[in-house]
Amino acid sequence: MIDSAAAADPDPAADGRAAADPAAAFGVAVAQFRPGVDQAGNIAAMRALAATAAARGARLVVFPEYSSFFEPVLGRSFVAAAEPLDGAFVTALAALAGDFGIHVVAGMLEVTADPDRFSNTLVALHPSGQLVATYRKLHLYDAFGDRESDWVLPGTVQAPETFLVDGLTVGMQTCYDIRFPEVTRRLVDAGADLVLVPSEWVRGPLKELHWRTLITARGLENTVYVAAADHAPPIGVGNSMVVDPMGVELVTIGETTDVAVAWVSKARIEAVRAVNPALALRRFAVLPR
Repeated sequence: MIDSAAAADPDPAADGRAAADPAAAFGVAVAQFRPGVDQAGNIAAMRALAATAAARGARLVVFPEYSSFFEPVLGRSFVAAAEPLDGAFVTALAALAGDFGIHVVAGMLEVTADPDRFSNTLVALHPSGQLVATYRKLHLYDAFGDRESDWVLPGTVQAPETFLVDGLTVGMQTCYDIRFPEVTRRLVDAGADLVLVPSEWVRGPLKELHWRTLITARGLENTVYVAAADHAPPIGVGNSMVVDPMGVELVTIGETTDVAVAWVSKARIEAVRAVNPALALRRFAVLPR
């Protein structure tokens, strides 16, 4: 069952969730907004969205890439805004997770030893406030006229970090990574049932089509859930969504700042894999290059 998140009423009976079995499924929310250069303002926006998501039953809330700081053109200001993993931004996310009793995932700018570049990093916070997983973007956006690598250090290829939410294993990747199917496949090989894709998917000719197609393909070919959270326009395409293991688009946000919640379960994954055993039938493995 799904919550289209079109209304703010937190009453389960009001949005069709009454039949959901909390022991068998949980709510995952994609939270879409426009981060800016004011970190305090970004945190305030995230807190408001998290409150809405938690009221609608979400146990996990996914925010976009660059949630801590963003402006339209990458430059020195991004390096200056970078923080360590125990800095103000992650500390604020830990408090947010604890206050609402939810898992929180968001993109941030992480300081590095290179004075001219930062890491494009995802962090996952447990409801206890503990940092349970990180991911540093592997494939930098050197495409469509942009050069992310001028300012960002690529992540190193290593064993994926995953974490558990109510019995489902969760993995993470970032934005442009979605164009490389082996990234998602490695997460699935590591046991991921749900793949999170915080993004800043820049608008342009056919870019919204690419976004929808790639997210759907990654869920369908791996028979897993994919939850992708983008920036709201005008820079991002919006259209944050959750796709199920059969490639079904469960919930979608259009161009607005909003939250959408979908219910995910191990039972649905197992049912899909019983009729589409693509993972079991494959004849190739993914090796690092």
